[in-house]
Amino acid sequence: MRNFQSPGRSAVFAQNGLCATSHPLAAGAAIDVLKRGGNAMDAAIAGAVLLGICEPQMTGIGGDCFVLFSRSDSDEIQAVNGSGRAPAGATAQALRDQGLTSVPLQSADAVTIPTAIETFCHLAETEGKLGLDALLAPAIQYAETGVPVAPRVAFDWANDAATLQGTAREAYLFDGKAPKVGQIFRAPGQAEVLRRIARDGRDAFYTGEIAEDMVATLQAAGGTHQVADFSAAACDRVTPVSANYKGVDLVEHPPNGQGATALLMLNILSHFDIAALDPLGAQRAHIEAEAAKLAYDARNRFLADPAHMQRLDHMLSPETASRLAALIDPKRAMAAAAPLTEAIHKDTIYITVVDKDRMSVSLIYSIFHGFGSGLASEKFGILLQNRGAGFTLQQGHPNELAGGKRPMHTIIPGMLRHQGRVMMPFGVMGGAYQPNGHARFVSNLQDFGMDAQTAIDAPRSFSDNGVLKVEQGYSDQTRQDLSDLGHKVEIPDTAIGGAQAIKIHPDGLLEGGSDPRKDGCALGY
Repeated sequence: MRNFQSPGRSAVFAQNGLCATSHPLAAGAAIDVLKRGGNAMDAAIAGAVLLGICEPQMTGIGGDCFVLFSRSDSDEIQAVNGSGRAPAGATAQALRDQGLTSVPLQSADAVTIPTAIETFCHLAETEGKLGLDALLAPAIQYAETGVPVAPRVAFDWANDAATLQGTAREAYLFDGKAPKVGQIFRAPGQAEVLRRIARDGRDAFYTGEIAEDMVATLQAAGGTHQVADFSAAACDRVTPVSANYKGVDLVEHPPNGQGATALLMLNILSHFDIAALDPLGAQRAHIEAEAAKLAYDARNRFLADPAHMQRLDHMLSPETASRLAALIDPKRAMAAAAPLTEAIHKDTIYITVVDKDRMSVSLIYSIFHGFGSGLASEKFGILLQNRGAGFTLQQGHPNELAGGKRPMHTIIPGMLRHQGRVMMPFGVMGGAYQPNGHARFVSNLQDFGMDAQTAIDAPRSFSDNGVLKVEQGYSDQTRQDLSDLGHKVEIPDTAIGGAQAIKIHPDGLLEGGSDPRKDGCALGY
């Protein structure tokens, strides 16, 4: 039980349905959908699209998504890959010929075809109950009438405003400046786009005037994009991957997402008696940091578009984890592994919903960096993701940029299963941190017996390209002990990630947790 004399928040309990996400208006919209007879998929889509209006620096209809879900009549966890591909004309060689060693973040070359809308349309039709027009109505209303800018949103907006270029500055700045807390943000262009999608479906976005608007903007910025690239956008049903950790199965989205990295981390950590350590002590943070270095190095070598990689089984084999665990010295930090192949970012939204029939949805949705590429379509103001920065330009690498290829993606939804039963959809935002965040969350639950809200609240650390970032919640003594072990320790300026979770108790009771590092909440009825 939490200490009611200390700052914090209680878990949220409900019987009929529950949503946990990073903005309260989106949580409210999702619960309204459930009350009107929609299921968890309906509610998750409605909330996610609205999050693009509430947190436009994090996500939007110019981005991608990944989804895990289980139907009400089954504990089978299904996965949908809603990540976009590079345009057919893209080549790594063209960028290498310009003397580049990475894909420029604020360029048309970084823009892959946004595939979230394709995915939402597909899932609304195949898994939802209410229909697309009903699900888009909350976002259309808020895009027209406006959303008050929340505190964490304002903080991130100011940090990322310099990314915005041209038309995007007009659409997302207030007299050339980031908004202050409480200012009203409106997106009339997006409202019109969503109205057309509600009326005509996915073709309204991927063909005709809206697609032509995005293509014209990208071509003007030097992109190779064609309307045919947009009309060909498609999501895929794929098979999840999983690993057991101390009695629970962590289920992850397969590549091109980085979920396998979390599984490898937990496989490495299983070789240590983590439960015997102080959960907020230096030794636990040290072992976790070393496991992260090794798991992320494997990620950087192997993960890519699944059509272009062959080492997933090797990455997830027990033998691989055993060999890597043997490299960890409990008394000394190893040198940092190879730098991350994608540029670090911390901008993503996550939403999870469980309904009265216990359908569960775990959905993550992003435009990659803050405000994505910084490019917005001229007429409708659609911010375009820079997910193509997740490619490498290294010749022959499985994740090398190429036309029609998906980049390695950082966004990963998660689910936990116990004895074959779905017990918890959850997600941890935070770019490259996400696999580490998944492993830390599961360890908090299984090694230390924390409830979901406590596991979310607990301080975080992350070994990030040679620096061990340690949140303020750790003691100065712990930071000193980590320095003595050879880590370069820093307190990050921005909190590490953000998480949401819903536990489904064996008797059906729902328990939601939501990260205080964000503006959101868990809400039920």
